[in-house]
Amino acid sequence: MILVRRATPEDAQEVLRLRQIMIDSMFGADRSTAWHGESLPTLRTRLSEADGEFAAFVVDHPEEPRTLAALVAGTIEYRIGRTRNPLGTVGFVFSVATDPGTRRRGYARACMGELLEWFRAHGVAQVQLTSSAEARPLYDSLGFRPKPDPLLELKL
Repeated sequence: MILVRRATPEDAQEVLRLRQIMIDSMFGADRSTAWHGESLPTLRTRLSEADGEFAAFVVDHPEEPRTLAALVAGTIEYRIGRTRNPLGTVGFVFSVATDPGTRRRGYARACMGELLEWFRAHGVAQVQLTSSAEARPLYDSLGFRPKPDPLLELKL
């Protein structure tokens, strides 16, 4: 059985390490970690908010103490309700990452299961994510389906 737990402020450095692994795999290895120092205080605060709209679930590395093997993080957003989602709650999954040395052991799936339960417990009606081609079979097996998305983005 895989032991998944909610990430704590003490995990923040490792959460950032795994997030960097995810970023590198999705967008090409940048290796720039300068942003970690600026991000760390906010991440620690968010990880300490048990009732907040952000959660991260992790699996500890089986061979390396104080190291994480896998991470899944998500947020709950409010959008004005509509027919199939009258409460307007939407979950967004991001930073799904597994340490390269611990892949194919079911850790990401186990973490996703916990995050999806957390979403359900908070009344989330729909969950969204973006996926790499490599991770797509996992999300397909969990019931995620592609959606045409007219998303536009503006960087401020």
